Amino acid sequence: MTPDHDRSPGTGGRTGLSDLLRGHRLAAGLTQAELAARAGVGVRTVRDLERGRSVRPQRTTIDLLADALGLTGALRQAFSAAARPAPAAAPHRTADGPYPAGQHRTADGPYPAARHLPLTGSATTGSGTPVALPQPVPLIGRDRDVAEVAALLAADHPVVSLVGLAGVGKTALALTVGHAAAADHPGGVAGVLVGEGSDATDVLAASVAVLGVNRLADLPGRLAGRPALLLLDAVERAPGAVTEALRTLLAAAPGLRVLVTGRRPVGLAGELVRPVAPLDVPPAGVVPADPADPAALARWPAAALFTARLAQVRREPPTPAELPALAALVRRLGGLPLAIELMAARGRILDVTELLDRYGDRVLDLATGDRPGWEPADPAAGTVTLREAVATSYHLLAPADRAALRWLSAFGNRWSVELAEDLLADGGARADAVPLLDRLLELGLLSVRGTGRFRFRLLDAVRDFAAEQAAAAGELARIRRRHALVVTGLVVRTAPNLLGGEPSAALHLLDEATTDINVALAYAADDDPETALRLAAALPRWWRLRGRDVSGRRWLRRLLDDPRTADADPLLRAWALIGASGLAAEHGAAAEEVPGARAALAAFRAAGEVTGELWSRLVLGTLLPATGAHDEAREQAEAVLELATRHGRAREMAVAQTYLSWHDVRVGELAGARRRLASVDRLAAQSGEQQLRLLARAHLAEVARLEGRYADAVAQGRGVARALAEVGDPGQRRRVLGTVGLALAQAGRVDEALAVLAELRPALPVPAQRRPADAGSGDRTGVGADHGRPEDAVCALIEGQVALHRGDRELAAEWFAAAAEAAVAGRDRRDLIEALVGLAASTADLAVLDRLDRARRDNGISLLPPEEDLLYALVARRDVRTRRR
Repeated sequence: MTPDHDRSPGTGGRTGLSDLLRGHRLAAGLTQAELAARAGVGVRTVRDLERGRSVRPQRTTIDLLADALGLTGALRQAFSAAARPAPAAAPHRTADGPYPAGQHRTADGPYPAARHLPLTGSATTGSGTPVALPQPVPLIGRDRDVAEVAALLAADHPVVSLVGLAGVGKTALALTVGHAAAADHPGGVAGVLVGEGSDATDVLAASVAVLGVNRLADLPGRLAGRPALLLLDAVERAPGAVTEALRTLLAAAPGLRVLVTGRRPVGLAGELVRPVAPLDVPPAGVVPADPADPAALARWPAAALFTARLAQVRREPPTPAELPALAALVRRLGGLPLAIELMAARGRILDVTELLDRYGDRVLDLATGDRPGWEPADPAAGTVTLREAVATSYHLLAPADRAALRWLSAFGNRWSVELAEDLLADGGARADAVPLLDRLLELGLLSVRGTGRFRFRLLDAVRDFAAEQAAAAGELARIRRRHALVVTGLVVRTAPNLLGGEPSAALHLLDEATTDINVALAYAADDDPETALRLAAALPRWWRLRGRDVSGRRWLRRLLDDPRTADADPLLRAWALIGASGLAAEHGAAAEEVPGARAALAAFRAAGEVTGELWSRLVLGTLLPATGAHDEAREQAEAVLELATRHGRAREMAVAQTYLSWHDVRVGELAGARRRLASVDRLAAQSGEQQLRLLARAHLAEVARLEGRYADAVAQGRGVARALAEVGDPGQRRRVLGTVGLALAQAGRVDEALAVLAELRPALPVPAQRRPADAGSGDRTGVGADHGRPEDAVCALIEGQVALHRGDRELAAEWFAAAAEAAVAGRDRRDLIEALVGLAASTADLAVLDRLDRARRDNGISLLPPEEDLLYALVARRDVRTRRR
């Protein structure tokens, strides 16, 4: 059997290319898959060429293959010539005839069926302007782009170039602009599709023909000073020829305006380059709150385009269950219209969730030939994958820029110029990255969104392709290691600002970098655990503010237990221990971390590290109450106050006073707690610590509730809750909402208390007679099997107070018992005392009083006067009933 056995019949002269390709590949010792990977094209492309099924491959494909095979000189010339034997007739030279009636559409818009000919249609606007263009396809999400490009043309820019990746929608946008701007160009609007191998004479002849003359010399007379608009599409097919032709045209007709589409700028003086970005995609987490109304998702153009194209292949719109997958899928496709249309076409067979599962990690393999009804611009060119479309633009870059793009593929989300420079430096001198980013933007490989520092992002398909190329070049491990170091540096520089007076900027920056933080941490944990430890040790406050206490502590414990970090800097390990300890205090694991906090304190004291000592003592003061060591916890807070005062640390003084106010509440000294919290407010204002001031006011609201001033507690607590929602501290906000809910319930404002309860438990309704057992073992918001969070006990306390106010002592007793059970595993033992007081008041059970007395002694908590009065009255009633018997 010969190598030609699987070639399609009738290929004729094309066997020369197939034989050359196969021979060069075998000589290089490459398989078809290896050659495809090295060239950045699809395996199917190589296979079709070797079998003679692709009879007129794109020039860029041939160039990519020649580069991958290392062909130079005569060998390269022969290879290129075999791909393009001279046709019997050169249709691209026929510039004076209309297109055939039949047309087809691509992702960029409608093209006439014949290639190398003028873009023509037959239309006249209401203003009388002749428009020789095909009708544009309806665009989604491009209204602003159309208006901006039309305004650029009206501003007398002679050449406006729409540049971007293949399939981003350049031609569709240009055609729409051509029709929209017709009234501003009474000399006419016409277009030319540039053909492969065209020379300047071809382009010039086609251009003057569509403008209505046979010779360039006749064009000024034809226009008579009136502005005209010429569209030149796909100029990357003959960039030099287009540049030369445009110089001649503009010199002869200064009133002519030219709108160009291509994968790169033309390069003319005075050319205005306008990159065409993909469609906006919904950010992570944007899914309609009401599944029956997907309008929130439809507001994003990428999602709207996918839904519109999906409607062409199936009758039913996306179901509510499919909406999260739809949002994730268009994000994964990067908003690229070509990719969206190709993916939606597969919805004939698969639902949206199946599309995401099957193709979410294979977007580069999407191919034009796989779309039902798809007509390629050149049927002889064969199937074109998204990978090949990206590869074409990639190979327009200089080798150094390609290398830089491979490194930038490490970023998973948006990044800044400075971060790019850090990454590309790779230990060497930093170079100005602005020229590089400008070149990437001109080729449509880079997206710029927003006005903040973190506004640059590679298109998803570009990032995936560049990562493939990095892996093929053996660079991936080095790039990821450098990425982890750069992200660690960013976090270490930013995290301290979470404690400043304006933490929101730092919080926003870290939120922007979430994807890169997670990727860097996961990679470094295996490859460079000491870097991972340094990264994780800087993250605890961010983790806490974002409700990731449990996962953050797991990361720190994993890295601290890794034998490869045993010899790390002792102070680094100490900070990691403090981070793990602080996070443990937030979710009921305080006692487990006391030894680690003590070890960190010893390390900081030995090194004379004042900041570390202050934080270690503060964390110990938080952990020790869980072990019953209340007196030592107070001593730690007093030591912090003394050390901070000696060193003039206003912030730490305020934190220490906050801790000591809790100890005052514990022993019933509410007036002393109020005085300390007033001091905290003053110190926090002095140091510009807005969050500390909010924390102090939250505690003041709780003190007001404990004193029985329920209206004051509600008013102050609600104000703090609103402010915390803006700052972004969900844990503390839930606590202050608990204070508000309890104060409302104790004041008899039942409906308002239940409204707060609904906010604390957003996933469940709160019926009037709901019982603890209704939550069930799998209820994450109730008080079933999953106890220990502060809101579990507080929610049960609110329910108990509501039931007590309604006179249902049996139901109240159930809720107070559930609150006591949840409070045993929680941080605040005052919740346990309140639960037991409520249980005793509901049942008049002396056994509960015994349990209350033990809990009070074990936790060093004194009863407040209202609680004592309630219990004395209870005992008195019990004694009266006993005597009556």
